[in-house]
Amino acid sequence: MSQKLTRYLPILDWGRSYNEVALSNDLMAAVIVTIMLIPQSLAYALLAGLPPEAGLYASIVPIILYAIFGTSRALAVGPVAVVSLMTAAALGHIADQGTMGYAVAALTLAFLSGAILLAMGVFKLGFLANFLSHPVIAGFITASGVIIAASQIKHILGISASGENLIELLHSIVVHLGGTNWITLIIGVSATAFLFWVRKGLKPFLKSKGVSAGAADVATKAGPVAAVVLTTVVVWLFGLSDHGVRIVGAVPQSLPPLTMPDFSFDLMGALLLPAILISVIGFVESISVAQTLAAKKRQRIDPDQELIGLGTANLGAAFTGGFPVTGGFSRSVVNFDAGAETPAAGAFTAVGLAIAALALTPLVFFLPQATLAATIIVAVLSLVDFSILKKAWGYSKADFAAVLATMLVTLGSGVELGVTCGVVLSIFLHLYKTTKPHIAEVGLVPSTEHFRNINRHKVETDPAILTLRIDESLYFANARFLEDYIYDRLAGDETIKHVVLMCSAINEIDFSALESLEAINARLRDMGIKLHLSEVKGPVMDRLQKHHFIADLTGQVFLSQHAAYDALKNSAT
Repeated sequence: MSQKLTRYLPILDWGRSYNEVALSNDLMAAVIVTIMLIPQSLAYALLAGLPPEAGLYASIVPIILYAIFGTSRALAVGPVAVVSLMTAAALGHIADQGTMGYAVAALTLAFLSGAILLAMGVFKLGFLANFLSHPVIAGFITASGVIIAASQIKHILGISASGENLIELLHSIVVHLGGTNWITLIIGVSATAFLFWVRKGLKPFLKSKGVSAGAADVATKAGPVAAVVLTTVVVWLFGLSDHGVRIVGAVPQSLPPLTMPDFSFDLMGALLLPAILISVIGFVESISVAQTLAAKKRQRIDPDQELIGLGTANLGAAFTGGFPVTGGFSRSVVNFDAGAETPAAGAFTAVGLAIAALALTPLVFFLPQATLAATIIVAVLSLVDFSILKKAWGYSKADFAAVLATMLVTLGSGVELGVTCGVVLSIFLHLYKTTKPHIAEVGLVPSTEHFRNINRHKVETDPAILTLRIDESLYFANARFLEDYIYDRLAGDETIKHVVLMCSAINEIDFSALESLEAINARLRDMGIKLHLSEVKGPVMDRLQKHHFIADLTGQVFLSQHAAYDALKNSAT
């Protein structure tokens, strides 16, 4: 019972060994991450089309809930760029931004996403995320990063523009370009340039001036806060909001409120597909970050428990004024680099953000939206990686086609259709590759008991024995391919008396494939050829023995291919 409870409440595991050293490290990490998250949370809320305070709310209770139920010691949960963009795309069809209906729809989307993730975790369905191949995910995130950056250009220019895809966005920006506010443009460009310099050049600059590596690192993480403070003071000091510079405005000075999603059938039905897509994308992004960081400290991540942790975090966001959340790459890396020892670092970060929501929100009244746009642009451009196209082209043309198609569909038709295309392409690629499994004709490597491809190695063969190694499990989609391959190979070759299927790479044989093997066995019997199997794995053999196929087999089942070759060669002579 204790182990089962610990399985669902990982806090009971790491909490037992919590000590002063871990507390000190977690507090330091929390301070650094909190400084970084304040402007980032505000920015991602605006990206999702919500009031800035929603970003803070979505970063408080969800982090605490993940600390209780999650298994990663370093993952930082909250709003992220791609999920925020997907949220805006989903809600844009439901209600207008700035309305109560839009905010309620965001809560409902978070609730649905949380419920889906929680259900997947309870029923151990984390494997479903594997249907999204890594190249397709990389292509989708790259395209999404471009769209996110393009969507923020309007804030840099101080104009109104809209669009669900890159083409619509760029067209809208060009149409409204004449209304550019030059003061906003100067602020936006300056903030963007400053943040890029902070990311790449501040740390080396400070170290060259004799600043310690630790202090330089903290200063680099605090760069966005410096941009926020400086531009806010400038706008306030010179009254630039009276000259058309758009500001954040009044932000409620409060802790996250208790909110209630809308459980109406129509709204939940309209948001179900976007919630599924957000859940899958969020989980894939989160688990990849969590596993990468855990590997560095030889820690273990439980994917199914991660689903539960992310699910409860999203449910928390739904009932406290937030929107869909997941584990973020940049904040998690910062959390890890800052020395976070346990998920308690996230809980301390939540406390810091709660203090900010209570005490600091009045200070962001004059914060220009252009600065938040600059924060988003700098953050998401690090996600853009067009080199995946070159890598995929060099390795697999099929993967390249999938990546390119995902990018083009995302850029041209929006994120929802783009990720749907990615899922479909990932599944199609898998099916395509497995419908034509690699089949090698093998022979004995001289002076060994090993069998290798006759086209790659100098091997010994017997004209009366045809040995085929099938490098794939057999199922309904590829069983006919195996039949056709064997019949084509036997056509016109009267010397073959034995066909051996080397099954060392076969992990599964479904009923359709079993029927194909029966058909092969019957046809070979009519041709005077015996069918044999070798190196059949235990679970596969167990399944075959439940059927009459083994009893009807014209040949034998051999433990090893070498035993089959010896026995059949001797019987032929």
